[in-house]
Parts: sequence; structure tokens; C-alpha cells
Amino acid sequence: MRIFRTWELGEEKVRELLTRPFIDEVEVTAAFQERTKAVWGEALSPQEVVARILNQVKTRGNDAVIEYAAKLDGAELTAESLWVSDAEWEEALSQVSGDLKEALRNACSNIERYHARQKPKSWITVEPDGSILGQKVTPLDRVGIYVPGGSAPLVSTVLMCAIPARVAGVGEVVMASPVGKSGMMNPHILAAAHLAGVDRVLKVGGAQAIAALAYGTRTIPVVDKIVGPGNIFVTLAKQMVYGRVGIESLAGPSEILVLADETANPRYLAADLLSQAEHDPEAAAILLTDSSSLAEEVQREIAAQLQDLGRKAIAELSLAKNGVILVCRDMKEAACWANSCAPEHLELCVADPFGMLHLIRHAGAIFLGAIGCEPIGDYIAGPNHVLPTNGTARFSSPLGTEDFLKHSSIISYTKEGLARFGPDAIRLAEVEGLGAHANAIRIRLETLADK
Repeated sequence: MRIFRTWELGEEKVRELLTRPFIDEVEVTAAFQERTKAVWGEALSPQEVVARILNQVKTRGNDAVIEYAAKLDGAELTAESLWVSDAEWEEALSQVSGDLKEALRNACSNIERYHARQKPKSWITVEPDGSILGQKVTPLDRVGIYVPGGSAPLVSTVLMCAIPARVAGVGEVVMASPVGKSGMMNPHILAAAHLAGVDRVLKVGGAQAIAALAYGTRTIPVVDKIVGPGNIFVTLAKQMVYGRVGIESLAGPSEILVLADETANPRYLAADLLSQAEHDPEAAAILLTDSSSLAEEVQREIAAQLQDLGRKAIAELSLAKNGVILVCRDMKEAACWANSCAPEHLELCVADPFGMLHLIRHAGAIFLGAIGCEPIGDYIAGPNHVLPTNGTARFSSPLGTEDFLKHSSIISYTKEGLARFGPDAIRLAEVEGLGAHANAIRIRLETLADK
């Protein structure tokens, strides 16, 4: 990893190092354009690819879903085999070890307990004039959760998306995840789905899965909301269908920012930074410290630990492109830069992490102390690991129970309440030039006055 000193770079360069590209800023590679030529006969941008897929699924339904599953994922599916069958569920569960099932159950328990605390309640209040105001909290009818395919079966993402939906009381949870040429889904993914309470599993990924869940087909129902991370095509598809269905966020590549002082263990820091770098070549790993000696120790430790990583090639690409160690004047400056970055994951590896917590304003998840490392949050602690990325922690929150609930206002007025506030409402309506609004209130006031 590269080491820089903030006072030598200047604010503009530091900010540039800490800024992550949004989906509309991702570079289109020559390899990507060659791929689009092979599939569509011409070079297309990611936005154009996704728009075409969405339009085809919207107009052709299952035929388009099946066609793109074959072209893009190599999956030979039919309308009858789009869904995981009962036999496939049973076969998958038989292939999963007892130890893994126990680990999944423990994770489920922690995640469920944490998200149950988030659940808001309906409420009613009676005003002095007898009018009733309140809020009705209602779970969504049906949600879709997206779980990426690729080289790593993200069982934890299944739990993090499905369990809050179940805690909220969602009527049906539908999961979508791609399969390859075998047409079979990873058994560990299905085991996690079973334990998390997923109702049905669609064997389709990519933009075509998002389109199917948003528009519906003859055999795939429309959902109310789609949650879960994915690649750029999934993210763009979620962005384009938003409004027809709800989404929780537009997730970018994973990122970690560690704040560490001279008391931190360099082996721990290196391991935590690598835990995110191994996700994806576009992932970001950042260390902010006030200790030059610690920066150099961590740099050496990363080089050493890299040698034993199974995903070494991915981690090396990530660190070369997005890995950086910034030495700051002091930890207060480091905290300021952390807030500017607004990272997905933030670790406070300092002598007094709770004493520094008040300086942190923007982060998806905050880990305090040397023991509670980021992967503990990813898998077992209980808080959600579907987090805001690309600096969106400035205004966004982790996926939670409330993402699967909606609030309806409750209003019941009395004669006394209308007499008190009705004239004010009439004045406001008239200022807006909305006479019918004013008249609806005025007629009631006149009628009540005659009685």
C-alpha cells in the first residue's frame, strides 16, 4: 500500500484519494466493450446494456429472462425451472455440514435479536380537543432480495437481507441469485435461505433478475421493494426501476477505513484492510494514522499476509488501485478526513475508542476497539452488513427492519378541532390558490355552525 502524509499532499489531493467513483463514473474497459459486441453486436455502455435488458424483460417476460440467463450466465433454464424446486432445496440441505448449519443458526439468532430492537410501533395520540392523530406501521406485502453469484457464495448476505424482512412481518420473501451452466444453486446459499425464512428462490441474476422482480412475468410476481448488493449492472437496474418498486440503496464496491494510533496492533490492521481488499479489485482499503512508524509496520505486514491469501490476485489489484495509508498530523485531523470519506466500514483502533466516537459523524458501521473487527460485523454480531457506500453514509443508513415497513398517517378530527384550526387551513389553501381545498373545509364549518 502507498503511504502519504496529508500535509505534503494538500487538501484537494487527500480528498481525491478518499473519494470513490459513483456508478455513472465507472470507466468502460475495452474488454467490456468486446463483451457487449459479442452479445449485442455493438459496443454499448453499462447504462445502455441495462436499459435494453429492462425493456426486453418488460415486453417479453420469461422469454427474455431465460435468454439473458443463457447469454450472460450460461444457465439453460425453462419457464418451469426458473425456481428452485422442493427437491433442489432438500438436496442442498443434505450437502451442508452440521457445523455450518449451526454457525448459520447462531448468526440468524444474533441478526434477528438485533433487528427486533429496531422495529417501530404504531401509535395513537388524542389531542386536547378530542382529535386523534397517529401512525400506522405496516409491513410490505412482498420483497425481493438479491444475492450476488460469482466466486464467493455470500451466505451472510442472504441472512442480512431476509431476516430483517421477516422481523418486519413481510408477507413473502423472494430471493434471486444467478446459477451457471449446471442450473443448480450453491447449496450453502440455499441452506442460508431456508434458515432465514426465504419463501421462494429465483435462479436468475443480473439486471434481468431486477427487471423480472420489478415488472413481473407470467411466473414471476412483482415485488414491492428490492434490496441487496450486486455488480454495476444490478445497481444500474435498481436505479432505473426505482419508483416502480422501492430499493434500499445503490451499493458500490466494498470499502474499509481504519483509524489507528500508535497503540494499535499492525498485524490486526493489515488483516482487516485485506479483509475488504479481497472482495473485489474495485474495493477500497484505507488507513489513517498519526504514527509514521505504524504506517510502515502495517505496509510491511500487508505484504507478508498477502502471500498466504487464497484471493491474493484480487487483493493486490484492489490495494494497487484503491489502497492508501495516510499519515495525519493528529487523530483529530484523521477523524475529519474519515468524516469526509464517510466510509462503509470504519474501525476505531485507538487507545480510547469510546472517547473518540463523538468525533465520527459519517460511517455505515463503526467498530470500536481491537477485538470487534469488521468481519465480525459481516457475519455474526447482529447489525446489518448491507451498508451505504461511495460516501452515501453522509445521508444513508444500514439496511434495517424499517426498510421493510411503511408508515401511514392517521387523522381523525372533532368539531372542536375543526373550529380551532379550520380557518387557518382555509387561509393556507387560499394563498396557494386552491379554492376547492378551502371550500371542503368551509362547507363543514358552515354546516356545523348551523347546528
